[in-house]
Amino acid sequence: MTNDRRPADGARARRRAAVLAAAVGGCALVAAATTPAAAHPAGRGHRLDYVALGDSYTSGPGIPTQVDADCARSDRNYPSLVARRARATTFTDVSCSGATTVQMWQAQGTNGPQLDAVSRNTDLVTLQIGGNDVGFGTIIATCARLGVQDPTGSPCERSYEASGQDALALAVRRTAPKVTEVLRAVHARAPHARVVVVGYPDLLPDDGVGCFPQVPFAQGDFAYLRDTEKRLNLMLRTVAGRNHAAYVDTYGPTVGHDMCKAPADRWIEPLQPAAPAAPAHPNARGEEAMAGAVLHRLAGNHGHR
Repeated sequence: MTNDRRPADGARARRRAAVLAAAVGGCALVAAATTPAAAHPAGRGHRLDYVALGDSYTSGPGIPTQVDADCARSDRNYPSLVARRARATTFTDVSCSGATTVQMWQAQGTNGPQLDAVSRNTDLVTLQIGGNDVGFGTIIATCARLGVQDPTGSPCERSYEASGQDALALAVRRTAPKVTEVLRAVHARAPHARVVVVGYPDLLPDDGVGCFPQVPFAQGDFAYLRDTEKRLNLMLRTVAGRNHAAYVDTYGPTVGHDMCKAPADRWIEPLQPAAPAAPAHPNARGEEAMAGAVLHRLAGNHGHR
């Protein structure tokens, strides 16, 4: 990884004071069917150069229209919606399905290192990363396989705690310094930019009540997996606060729209999607909800906390 360091205090102050002062007309968090009011951030003068970094929750796999088949990137993902509503002067979306923090520095197929898109001219960076470092895909596959074998128990939790410690909690802790390094690299490349870390939306029922077999996890594992995601989001919030970045909560605004809900109500598709989206990923309404949360945070302009 790079040895990029965080910007000096003066650069941070200029970034906070000059970038993304926003006025918004009614851009409170809204239902996905409601279009968030446009935020009008101010970059350098009237410019707003926006770069989006992230994984598949950012890129929007399966959501029409797919504009990059290699990265499964949609033109209706939340960065695209934010760019349009914030009236970005330039917009570069390098988010890519399957990305980990490693892909910030290393190419992923035809997608170059994501950090290469960030420069001194960048005014806004959104970053949603960490889920693949923790192992989202493997976790879902493992818990689904074990859930079918013991649907009323908690076989996934037992498996991940078999060593005497929670392997998923450990994975979250080990991901924290990786996200820290990414944020320091972003600040070094774009010392005047506002940097926003975007958390992950609510994937499973917040009350911990399962919906087997629609989502084939064992009943006792729903609360465990919910708590694991909350632990990941708390880590991202903490790392953002310690590294001069804002944090956007997308979990709270999406509670009640998880993959267990009926098709008309859910913003996260289950393992067998009914709407165009990847399994266990946001559909178009989920991306809309995340865009609303990001715009709300930008409009508030509450510094980096």
